[in-house]
Amino acid sequence: MLSLTVSPRFAETDALGHINNTVLPVWFEQGRHSIFEAVHPKLSVDDWPLILAKMSVEFVAQIFFGEDVEIRTGIEKIGNSSMLVKHEAWQRDQLVARGDAVMVYFDYQSNQSAKISEDIRKRLAPIMINI
Repeated sequence: MLSLTVSPRFAETDALGHINNTVLPVWFEQGRHSIFEAVHPKLSVDDWPLILAKMSVEFVAQIFFGEDVEIRTGIEKIGNSSMLVKHEAWQRDQLVARGDAVMVYFDYQSNQSAKISEDIRKRLAPIMINI
């Protein structure tokens, strides 16, 4: 599982002093950066091969400004052309949010999904999680 530490910014809080609900998808995307590198090492947007097909976030507890948040990310499943990515956010050693993202390997020229190659699967193997 990948790990990333995020320091919440004051601008990410809401009127109640909690981290705003719109922030978690951004943090979870940051957590997927190593997946992006494994799939497309040059990270060139000119021939980017991924799209986000689905995303969900479940808020488990309040998240506060002033204390770091650990984002944990791993791939639960790789299919023919897609992968299921799991995310967790932890603050004060407590799970505060979790989510899923379905990423699709995509050919923009043909405007359809494409098969994930064995080479990419090998690069993604270290990010796989056992649930």
